[in-house]
Amino acid sequence: MLAIARARLERIKTLRPAWAYGCVFFGLLYVVTATHLDERLFYTLKTTWHESSWERHSLWLPEYRVKIDALPVATVEDNLSGLTYDERRDHLWGVVNNPEELLALDKDGGFLARYPLRGFQDVEGVTYLGDDLLVVTEERKQALVIVQVPRIAGPLQRTDARSITLALNDADNTGFEGVGYDRAGDRLFVVKEHSPRKLYEIQGIKRSLAGDMDIKIIDREAWIEKLDMASDLSSVHFDERTGHLVLLSDEAKMMLELDAEGELVSFRSLWSGFAGLERSVPQAEGMTFDAQGNLYLVSEPNLFYAFEHE
Repeated sequence: MLAIARARLERIKTLRPAWAYGCVFFGLLYVVTATHLDERLFYTLKTTWHESSWERHSLWLPEYRVKIDALPVATVEDNLSGLTYDERRDHLWGVVNNPEELLALDKDGGFLARYPLRGFQDVEGVTYLGDDLLVVTEERKQALVIVQVPRIAGPLQRTDARSITLALNDADNTGFEGVGYDRAGDRLFVVKEHSPRKLYEIQGIKRSLAGDMDIKIIDREAWIEKLDMASDLSSVHFDERTGHLVLLSDEAKMMLELDAEGELVSFRSLWSGFAGLERSVPQAEGMTFDAQGNLYLVSEPNLFYAFEHE
């Protein structure tokens, strides 16, 4: 009986390391799957292979490094969201959700001015159309609201603005999250965060504002269906210099550059240690580029980042 007990004990001791190694293996497998490390490695190799041909004709996100890292924006406590560049004034516009506000920021993240958005609901994204016009997104309503750039201090009224409500999905908190604009093509790009992720191209916004009603909505599902590593979409920017689209994913902590056909050209991780970041960007919500190609990004609760191309 004692011999049997000893044999069982020895068998348990033999199995224990195998059990431990198995736990470690499945733990690592879960991490790789959850963070899409396999995809990241695949696309790193793929984009690096084409670096010599693409780098001169793209933004080439791997070359961006942070120069302003997680600067708290003065007077903002929480819910800092979308971001866009206004070349006429050479400053940035941002939006805050709850309370709904439009903010003017300089390119170093300094606070310039605040404009309450009266009657607006669940504001998440903003982009500059040119001609002193901004588009602001209302997430739950799935509305695109066109407002004049404010010239004097004071609130902006929703009742004074023109808007387009698409209501393409259920009205919940996963509606329109970010917006970007192609001036040459009069194309507005809108992203839905998740459940499901969506990328829409809306043609004819400026023509319609001028009285020539000609709006066309295209679902660019084919451009994002292969990008599983971007598990959500929180912002979008159209780069006029290259004709490329940049998508921001909060959950994946990354930016992705797509060419005019929707093919992935480059990407940049926003994890700690990448791009010179001291810590991972906690909740990336909005990003934009200026005319010189400098990158600006905001994260909840109130953090501002600036990156430059090396």
